[in-house]
Amino acid sequence: MLYSLHVKNLALIKEQEIEFSKGLNILTGETGAGKSVVIGSVNLALGAKADPSLIRTGEEYALVELVFGVENDLQRKMLEDLEIPVEEDGTLVIQRKVMQGRSVSKVSGETVTAKQLKDISNILINIHGQNDHQELLYKKKHIEILDNYCMDDLGGLFERLSGEYAKMKDLEKKLSETDIDENTRLRETELLEYEVKEISDAEPVIGEDEQLEVSYRKMVNGRKISEAANTALNLTGSGEMEESASDAVGRAVRELTSVASYDSEIEGLLSQISDVENLLADFNHALSGYIDSLEFDDEEFRTTEDRLNTLNHLKDKYGGSIEQVLKSLEEKEERLKAISDLDAHRDRLRKDYEDCLAGVKDLCKKISDVRRKGAQSLQEKLKDALIDLNFLDVQFEIKIDSSDDKITSKGYDEAQFMISTNPGEALRPLDQIASGGELSRIMLALKTVVADRDDISTLIFDEIDAGISGRTAWKVSQKLGELSANHQIICITHLPQIAAMADTHYMIEKGLDGGRTVTSIYALSEKLSEKELGRLLGGDELTEATLLNAREMKQMALDRKKQIKDMRNT
Repeated sequence: MLYSLHVKNLALIKEQEIEFSKGLNILTGETGAGKSVVIGSVNLALGAKADPSLIRTGEEYALVELVFGVENDLQRKMLEDLEIPVEEDGTLVIQRKVMQGRSVSKVSGETVTAKQLKDISNILINIHGQNDHQELLYKKKHIEILDNYCMDDLGGLFERLSGEYAKMKDLEKKLSETDIDENTRLRETELLEYEVKEISDAEPVIGEDEQLEVSYRKMVNGRKISEAANTALNLTGSGEMEESASDAVGRAVRELTSVASYDSEIEGLLSQISDVENLLADFNHALSGYIDSLEFDDEEFRTTEDRLNTLNHLKDKYGGSIEQVLKSLEEKEERLKAISDLDAHRDRLRKDYEDCLAGVKDLCKKISDVRRKGAQSLQEKLKDALIDLNFLDVQFEIKIDSSDDKITSKGYDEAQFMISTNPGEALRPLDQIASGGELSRIMLALKTVVADRDDISTLIFDEIDAGISGRTAWKVSQKLGELSANHQIICITHLPQIAAMADTHYMIEKGLDGGRTVTSIYALSEKLSEKELGRLLGGDELTEATLLNAREMKQMALDRKKQIKDMRNT
């Protein structure tokens, strides 16, 4: 669940922290108070596009921090698979700092990418914005919803189909490449023979170029290396210097030897300087041998240079490494063999393609069967959920069309939600008849049905009540109450029926601080919650009758929550 939201210097928020509770968290406030900033800040922390104009005027940065509690083993495992660290107590901190021209995202103190943030948010939270229900108007969204519902049964099939589909497309490409005329075949054969011979004659060996580069660099810089090595030898060993380091150390050894018998402490010092003398002698011997090895043969240099040029030419032409050159040789030999007997090669490819296509169709059929079975279950549950949301006489069906001509890596099905909201009316596509308020309720019904099948513990709804009122609003409130029994719900609303169901009620309001407008968010006590309900009920003044209505609404909500709890316990 989402433990807390901390926002600093974002839009009208100077600095604010909200601690959320389990169950149903309701946020209300006047229009323009900044309710959308709450959802916007959560989205921003989870990777939404960072607009520098959101930084509070006069400030250098904006900061959003979310603290989650990872409450089940599956979520923890999924995060571990993403190599995301979770604290021992199960907390996970997501922080995003937005500055002019850039932003930085961190999870538990480690910098992460936008892709990682998206993966993390898909595990922890589901956000339903004000316009998300419009996605239901697009048919491609329907198959996604159905697949999410059936994912436990589809996951392995999708993985197998993805591999077979990629194999089929590769065979399809190779088969199309065989569609060439005789002149083209002869030209390609001639070119391939030349390229195969060029690589084969060179006989490149993996790692050879690296060894040659070392040798060549040593040869090119031979004079510089020789001068430096001889100077070092003169300084440390016998040479042209009047007194080298070796001579000086030798004198030191002789001087200490002459007096060592007078003081035992000198014996220890003599032992140390003697070690230095021996190390220096070994060094001079090794350096002298290295200098002798610097004698390069001109022919050896030319041979090394020519070989290196040959290998670099092959790498430039056939790949950036010897490994790629050898891989290219293998591919060209295979292609040469194939087009030398094109008809037989084409026949083999066609058979492999047809066998693969048959396997792909078989997997598509299995996926389709799972979808059709899942569609029966989903449409029945959705119909029940829609009735609970005041669709009194609703018919709902998930229509699935399958076609071999529309095979993708996800199968060959198309799904479409069909609905009838009035008795005697035929089922029609959702986008042809559903209003904005109906779409909001259908989306809520979907969230309710799917929520019991996934492991996402936190759901956020931004004005799920759009376009509804009266009895329907109360039905939506009850459905949110049911959903909050097993999930943390954070909901922004302007309807008193929904606000009454709150387990924790928050107020969002604008005010002045030092002459500047600021948005503040705070939890309401029971009494203040009743007053806010009264305001939502619409009176210019809070009369006793309005407050009495608010109390009655709160009591109805409490009674309904008790019923929900009793039903779940039976």
